[in-house]
Amino acid sequence: MNAPVPPQLPPDQVFDWLDAEAEKRAGAGLTRKLRPRPAQDHELDLAGHDYLGLARDKRVAGAAAAAALRWGAGATSSRLVSGSTELHTELEHELARFCGAQAALVFSSGFTANLGAVTALSGADAAIVTDKHIHTSLIEGCRLSRADVAAVAHGAPSAIKHALATRRKPRALVVTDSVFSVDGDLAPLGELAESCRAHGAALLIDDAHGFGVLGEGGRGAAHAAGLAGAPDVVTTITLSNSLGTQGGAVLGPRRVIRHLVESARSFIFDAALAPANAAAALAALGVLKAEPDLAAKVVDAAGTIAGQLMSAGFRVSLPEAAVISLKAPSAEAAASWAAACAEQGVRVGCFRPPSVPDGVSRLRLTARADLAESDVDKAVKVISATAPRGATS
Repeated sequence: MNAPVPPQLPPDQVFDWLDAEAEKRAGAGLTRKLRPRPAQDHELDLAGHDYLGLARDKRVAGAAAAAALRWGAGATSSRLVSGSTELHTELEHELARFCGAQAALVFSSGFTANLGAVTALSGADAAIVTDKHIHTSLIEGCRLSRADVAAVAHGAPSAIKHALATRRKPRALVVTDSVFSVDGDLAPLGELAESCRAHGAALLIDDAHGFGVLGEGGRGAAHAAGLAGAPDVVTTITLSNSLGTQGGAVLGPRRVIRHLVESARSFIFDAALAPANAAAALAALGVLKAEPDLAAKVVDAAGTIAGQLMSAGFRVSLPEAAVISLKAPSAEAAASWAAACAEQGVRVGCFRPPSVPDGVSRLRLTARADLAESDVDKAVKVISATAPRGATS
């Protein structure tokens, strides 16, 4: 029997299906729009990830400007061609030393770092066990890995242990966020490490929201859990959160880093991080070393915001780092609530499906080390005044 002949569409109709998809998203309240901001933004930003307030720090921005003039605007090629500079090597050395790892490898973003780490450390002979709430970059890495993937219930280390015990592949990799990006809750890293060791598995921790905030002087969640330098633990970080610049890195045993250089496709075939970003990250890391109390200020600010919102009757997550979430009655309510906050000078995150793994729409707030008491008061006042019906318990 002959296969059906596909429809022969004229050029101006081949993307008509996009209009139907857009209508579906609009009907579900899931339309997304870019909101370009000016260079001098007067809104109180509780949506970004500039946890230490270093993105506009003159020491950091000045280092980026000087490096751009010296090294050029871009790296001009991949790391393995001619894109590696002395700045990249210095940054890798300093990150590894600060976090207590044997070695580090810098990528162009946290997303590519996660893609590279997950795919290069798994493969067809491996099983991957993940928490269902891991970041999308880790999920995409799992999809590309060719491994057997088991995604278990959020915050259920016993389920991870069971999946490891019943796997059919000889190698295993447990993949988790340290601080989950939606509600800001902390993974039980110590317990996960014990399960991995009981079943001969490696542990990969995405510390994007823990590095610079948790651990001694901001050394990260893996360091706080006593896992820094462990031979079976690999950590990924982004440079765009606490360090206020751009890029990502993988930290771990030297043989892991060597393997990534030789096999991680998102490293081998991607243009290198711009030298200006590497210089900015080095400068920001220097500030964090010189001012280790910045990390504690972030956690304190998050706790203060969450406490005041909880007292006002909102359904608020208890922050263990910088991330706070407020549940909204619906996707439409979350979007209109965030827009109303912005109109009154407070920018907050709006998380709706598919960005939220449990399907519950939220406002997502992020604390910073440089928030003043008046900033916190303003945020709570605006969020309370603009709250939709059903936002409080």
